[in-house]
Amino acid sequence: MREPTVASLMTREVITADVGSSFKELVRLLEDNRISAVPVLDGGFPVGVVSEADLMPKEEFRGGTEDAPGVFAGRSTKHRWEQATGLTARDIMTSPVKSIPPDLPASAAARELAAAGVRRLFVVDSDGALVGVASRRDLLKVFLRDDDELRTTIRDEIFGRMLWVDPNTVDIEVSNGVVDLRGKLERQSEVDIAEHLVRVLPGVVDVHNRLRCDWNDTKHTRQTEIFG
Repeated sequence: MREPTVASLMTREVITADVGSSFKELVRLLEDNRISAVPVLDGGFPVGVVSEADLMPKEEFRGGTEDAPGVFAGRSTKHRWEQATGLTARDIMTSPVKSIPPDLPASAAARELAAAGVRRLFVVDSDGALVGVASRRDLLKVFLRDDDELRTTIRDEIFGRMLWVDPNTVDIEVSNGVVDLRGKLERQSEVDIAEHLVRVLPGVVDVHNRLRCDWNDTKHTRQTEIFG
């Protein structure tokens, strides 16, 4: 039971621009394809990205003909001014590109997105060539798994194969990705492990663990550690 990788969720057909693409061509690419950003390639390799935010300085500074930032202006203001006076993707793009490998687990990619504070990460192969894009929407696809598929995986893989528990002794219900577990296991440690394994299963939204046990071995272990 493996976690989905970026390669299994990413968008492979990526709209791209060239370093020599003009400002107007960039605006047209975003508008025609209903996207908010486009990677910029140089010889097939991503060297930057142009987003709507990167194009807005052209309007903000009216093409760079007035309101030029002063000597004491901040770095951000000066950067926007440089973008406003740019004519091609090479002048306007933000670089370097935030990229990830295709074999990265989906959860790790989600953490990368959150840490970087971006909407998408570009996927590159071992040579650095662009092979796809992983957006927030792409990574959320894991939650579209069918409830019956999740139930079968929990029953056969988690309880049957990993915990060696007769699946018929556990009642598993899945509704809209929320898993409800009922029944009795031998030890409390098995109950805890079962909940953890189900909770980290891709596609699971939440877990209601109502499993009971015959023996609370975790309590016995803690007492032994304290008084033993």
